[in-house]
Amino acid sequence: MTSHQNTQTMKPATAAKKLGVYLEATPAEFQEGVVSRTELNELQANPPAWLQELRKNGPHPRPVVAARLGVSIAGLARGGITDPLTTEQIEALRQESPEWLQKERATQAEVRKENVRIKERNEERARKQQRA
Repeated sequence: MTSHQNTQTMKPATAAKKLGVYLEATPAEFQEGVVSRTELNELQANPPAWLQELRKNGPHPRPVVAARLGVSIAGLARGGITDPLTTEQIEALRQESPEWLQKERATQAEVRKENVRIKERNEERARKQQRA
């Protein structure tokens, strides 16, 4: 019995998420088709001009906006940012540094610090268990 190698495909929304771009800003042919794993790998390895432009200037999806601002996605929502932003808009927000952004960055820093503490605690517990 021979096995058939089916081409793994994904919806455009999934591919856009994996590429870190805002789906509505991609070309129509990308939005209307399906993307194979091979095509996705090719887009990642050799991004076409439209993909390079989107990654550079946006509009960027919320996860990318949040990462560039150093806050969580929930923090963006609390700050009233629900729409995709361009690189220019992100830079303007950084320059303005509104109070909500400062607060959310501080919160995010505390979360990261706590995550490191928990990871170190768990590693120490694992070392103690190995010795026992």
